[in-house]
Amino acid sequence: MRAQRGIALVLVLWVALLMSVIAGSFALSARTESLQSRILFNETQARFYAEAGLNRAVYELRNPDPETRWIADGRVHKIQMDDTTIEIKIIDESGKIDLNQANEELLVGLFASQGVDYDEAIGMSDKILDWIDADEETRLAGAEDADYFAEGYPHGAKDAPFDTVPELIQVMGIDYEMYRKIEPALTVYSGRKNINLAFAPKEVLLAIDGITPEMAETFIADRQAIEDLNAPLPVLAEGFSGQFRGGGTTFSIVSKATLPNKQYAEIDATIRMGGTLQGRPYRVVRWRDNEHK
Repeated sequence: MRAQRGIALVLVLWVALLMSVIAGSFALSARTESLQSRILFNETQARFYAEAGLNRAVYELRNPDPETRWIADGRVHKIQMDDTTIEIKIIDESGKIDLNQANEELLVGLFASQGVDYDEAIGMSDKILDWIDADEETRLAGAEDADYFAEGYPHGAKDAPFDTVPELIQVMGIDYEMYRKIEPALTVYSGRKNINLAFAPKEVLLAIDGITPEMAETFIADRQAIEDLNAPLPVLAEGFSGQFRGGGTTFSIVSKATLPNKQYAEIDATIRMGGTLQGRPYRVVRWRDNEHK
């Protein structure tokens, strides 16, 4: 009888332990699901705040008053919505280098500003120009179909304009590391052969012969201190001064929404002003969501 009572006690203890483990597992699972739900809710909330920031940017760009209209030169505009901080940065694409329109001098300057040897910079420029021209004549340091196939590429030169900036990675000699360095300076939407100093980012200014990082930073700081679109531009260097010129209709907008718990969502989009069939005042031509944190 004592042995039986002992066995029964052990069984009861084991059952109690098993029930405790099961209850603990359910509690942990419920807590995990609750945490996941909260993170997902915060991500969605931050995403909608970021979209609100993008739409606010469009509203401000359509402001008819040049004295209060937001200037699309890369300065950060900060607004509050509820307890969320939204930081908005706008760049007019007319201030960037258009891959389909830029001349050799500007392209060479862009690569040289990233520490590329001058001869190698000429080679990269020639390959870009061979990529977009329709003929099969190879520039001095360029590349056409035969050169691509000889190097093992699965494709030849496009012989047509770039459709997107990331397409640049397909050009011979342009690796991802170089692309990441020069991407902020590039566009395919401005349609301009020159650059608009009123909106040019630092990477573009450095592509101009004779412009140092210090000169570019000073120019941008002075430019962003101006609040009126009709005010004159500061002096970049001798021969590089003037009035704010009219910008384009295409803008890159980065909208970052940060919640009180520091979780954020960021949208990086390029939009073209003008109504759509859906009644929107703009059309999205590029869209990228950054990771939520």
